[in-house]
Amino acid sequence: MLSIALGLFVAVAAVVLYGELRWKSGTRGLRGRLEATRVPFEPKVFDSVELANIPAPVQRYFRTVLKNGQPMVAAARVEHTGTFNMGKAADRWKPFTSTQRVVTRRPGFDWDARVAMLPGVPVLVHDAYIAGQGTLHAAVLGLLSVATLQGKGEVAQGELMRFFAEAAWYPTALLPSQGVRWDAVDEHSAHATLRDGDFTLTLLFRFNEEDLIDTVFAESRAQMAGGKVTHAPWQCRVWNYAIRDGILVPLDGEAAWIVAEEPKPYWRGHINTLSYEFAQ
Repeated sequence: MLSIALGLFVAVAAVVLYGELRWKSGTRGLRGRLEATRVPFEPKVFDSVELANIPAPVQRYFRTVLKNGQPMVAAARVEHTGTFNMGKAADRWKPFTSTQRVVTRRPGFDWDARVAMLPGVPVLVHDAYIAGQGTLHAAVLGLLSVATLQGKGEVAQGELMRFFAEAAWYPTALLPSQGVRWDAVDEHSAHATLRDGDFTLTLLFRFNEEDLIDTVFAESRAQMAGGKVTHAPWQCRVWNYAIRDGILVPLDGEAAWIVAEEPKPYWRGHINTLSYEFAQ
C-alpha cells in the first residue's frame, strides 16, 4: 500500500510539474510577442502644455497624478492578490495571485493568474491583448482547458477595453500626446477615445472630489454567458491611491458587470508590486 501511495504521489507531482512548465512556456511565448509590438516613444516626457485644450476635470487629474517632466511609462510589471467570482447566480469568490506585463505603445498586456479553485488545484488563466488580438485561456493545472477564446473581433475589443480602463496604473498612456482624445461631459467626468488598429473605443471616466479617477464605464462589453457571447454594461472602480515611482496611482480595484442597473463585481484586486520602465 505504501508503494502504491508513493507511486500515486509521484505521478500527481509529475502532472502538476508538467502543467506548470507547459504554462510557463506559454507565458514566455505570449510575452515575447508582446515585447515585439513595442514602438518608439514621442514625446519621452510629460509637458503640461499638452493639457491646454482638454476638459477641466481631466486637466485636474493629470496635474494631480503627474509632475511636469515625468517620463512616459513605456512598460509596467504588476503583481496582484485578490479574489475572483466564479459564480453566476450565486457568488463564489476564490482567491488568486497574478502577474501582469503591460506595454503602452503599441497597447498590450498579458495577465497570468492562478485562481485557487480547490486546495492544490489551481486554474491558470491568461488574459491578453497583443497586436490587435485578444486571448482568454483558462486551464485546470495548466492542462485541462475550461475556457478558450482568441481572435481579433469582440474578444480583442474587450481586452483592449480592459487595457484602457486600467490605464490609471500607467496614466501617461491617457495623455493626448499618446493618442487619447478627451471630450467634456460635466465637471467630474469626460469621455476618452482610444484607437488601435481596427478598433476605436470610447469609455466614460468619472473623477472624484480629489480629482482622481473613480470609475471607468463602458456602455457595452462582450462577455461569455452559457457558452455564448453576450453584451452588458461594464465598469471598473479604483481607489487607495499612493505614489509609485513619482506617479499617483490606485492600489485597489474592482471590475463589475452592470446587471439591472447595479454593479455585480467579478474581480477584486490589490496591487502588491508595481514597477515601470520609462521611455528612453
